[in-house]
Amino acid sequence: MSSVQHKIPQSVLVVIYAANLDVLLIERAKQPGFWQSVTGSKDHVDESWYDTAVREVAEETGIQIGSEHVPASALLDWGLENVYEIYPVWRSRYAPGVTHNTERVFGLQVPRDTPITLAPREHTQYIWLPWQAAADRCFSPSNAEAILQLPCFIERHQGVR
Repeated sequence: MSSVQHKIPQSVLVVIYAANLDVLLIERAKQPGFWQSVTGSKDHVDESWYDTAVREVAEETGIQIGSEHVPASALLDWGLENVYEIYPVWRSRYAPGVTHNTERVFGLQVPRDTPITLAPREHTQYIWLPWQAAADRCFSPSNAEAILQLPCFIERHQGVR
């Protein structure tokens, strides 16, 4: 029996934004210049998309969803899934033969002055940018596309909160 824990090829992408549509991006520690939104894989196959999003946001930014300043209702499942090819450099993290990942997209509106505490082994710095500039800065095409959809998503879901 192997003790190797393979990553589950199901992940979340959480676009964190402020009311003025500034978007929070974080820089990957092991890939300087690679900016992204919060992203991460399920810990186990039965973990819900929502629980994965809450956990990853807390791990990567320190933001506690369900707190006084960031209520649980601030996290919205956009109902979008991207299936993409896993970059070859990262395939060794997955079971043999796994080449694609399914990514579920969420949006999280937070106050612009929300304190950010990065996980230093994962990310080195963060920046708030207007949504168009944030999309341009992302290395991931699916992340950039999600950010570009932010104004339309908000318009479609006015009153959901």
